[in-house]
Amino acid sequence: MRVVRYKFVIIILLLILAVAYALFRWWQGPLLPAYTLTYKPLVQNVVATGRVATVSRAQVGSEITGIVLERLVQEGDQVVPGDLLLVLKSDELLAQVRQAEVALTELATSRRPQAMAELATAKAQLEQASREAARRRNLEAGILSAEEIEQAVEAERVARNNFETVRLKTAALAPGQVEEAKLREQLAVAQAQLAKTKIRSTVTGTVLTLDVEPGDLIQPGQTLFTIALKGNTEIRVPLDERNLPQLALQQKATVISDAFPDQPFPARINFIAPSIDPQRGTVEVRLAVDPVPDFLRQDMTVSVNVETNRRERALAIPNDALSGIKGNKAIVLLVRDGKIQRRQVTLGLRGLAMSEVVSGLQDGDQVLADAESSLTEGARVRLKQQNTPLNHQADDTDSKNELPVKFD
Repeated sequence: MRVVRYKFVIIILLLILAVAYALFRWWQGPLLPAYTLTYKPLVQNVVATGRVATVSRAQVGSEITGIVLERLVQEGDQVVPGDLLLVLKSDELLAQVRQAEVALTELATSRRPQAMAELATAKAQLEQASREAARRRNLEAGILSAEEIEQAVEAERVARNNFETVRLKTAALAPGQVEEAKLREQLAVAQAQLAKTKIRSTVTGTVLTLDVEPGDLIQPGQTLFTIALKGNTEIRVPLDERNLPQLALQQKATVISDAFPDQPFPARINFIAPSIDPQRGTVEVRLAVDPVPDFLRQDMTVSVNVETNRRERALAIPNDALSGIKGNKAIVLLVRDGKIQRRQVTLGLRGLAMSEVVSGLQDGDQVLADAESSLTEGARVRLKQQNTPLNHQADDTDSKNELPVKFD
C-alpha cells in the first residue's frame, strides 16, 4: 500500500511541475524570431540591369555604284585603318586607267617627238622664207615687181605664224607642261575611281553589322558595314527616378556580365540624363568603362552595382523588422525585459535588405523579426536569435531599382 501511495504522490508532483512549467512558459510568452542590433560598416548600392554600348559608331559605304565581287570580313571581326573590307567589280574602271596610261606613253614616245620634228621643219621654213623676203627687198628697184616682193613678205608671215603655232604646240607637249599635266590628272582620276572599288576601314574597331553580300548592286550612300569604334565603351542603365537623390557623377560601380559572371570589372558614372522617360519613369545613366575587358561585346547584358553611399559605422536593422514606414520614420517591436514595446525610429541609409537606424534604438537592442506581429504592447515574448542578411543583392529585372545595403 505504501508503495502505491508513493507512486501516486510522485505522479501528482510531476503533473504539478508540468503544469507549473507550462504556466511559466505561457507567462513568458511565445517563442519568436528576433534580431540584435549592432554597429557595422554599411554600403548602400543601386543595383540594376543595363547594356553595353559604344559611344561612337562608323557607318561604312561606297562612293560609287558597283557590284560586290568579294566581302572579306564577318560580324565581330576586329579591323584597323587600311584593312580591306569589300571588293567591287572593276573591269570598266581598270580599262579607264589603262587608257590614261597609254595616253601618257603615247605622249612621250610619239606626240612629243613628232611635235619637235614639226617645230624643226617650221623653223627651217621660216628661215627660208625670211631669207627670200630679205633678198627680194634688197634687189634694185625695177628688177622685181611690187607684187613679187609682197608675195615674199606674205610667205614669210605665213611661215612665222606656222612656226609660232608649232612652237606653242611643242611647248604644251613638253615634259611637265599642260598636256602631260592634263593626262596625268586624267590618270589620277581614273586610279582614284579604281581605288574606290576596294573599300577599306578608316577606323579601329569591331564590325557590328553586315548589310551586303557578294553579287549585290550597291549605290553611293548605302550603309554596308557598321563598325563600333575601339574605346569609349560605356554601360547604359535605365534607373528608377526614385533613385535620383542617391546618384552623382563619378560614383564607382561594379559591373558583372551575364555571360562572364566570374569576371567583374569597374566602371564610373559619367552621365545622368537631364530628363525622365515619362512612359517608364526612368532616368538614363551611363557608366564609363576603362579599361575595357576583352570579352565585352556590343549590347551585352550586364548587372550594375553602383555604390551610392557608405557608413563605416552604422546601427543596422533588417528591413523585415520595420513597419509603418513613412519617409524616414518607421515602427519597430522592441523587446525589453521580455516585453514588447512599440518604438518609432528614424532611418538613415535605406535599402532592399538593411537600413540604418539614426535614432530610437541603440547597440544591443533586440527587435522582433516580424514587424507586423499582432501582439499587443507589453505582451511577453521569448526570443530566438536570427542572423542578419549579408551581402544582399537586388533583383532588378524590371528596371524598378532598389537600394540594397550590404555589410563590408
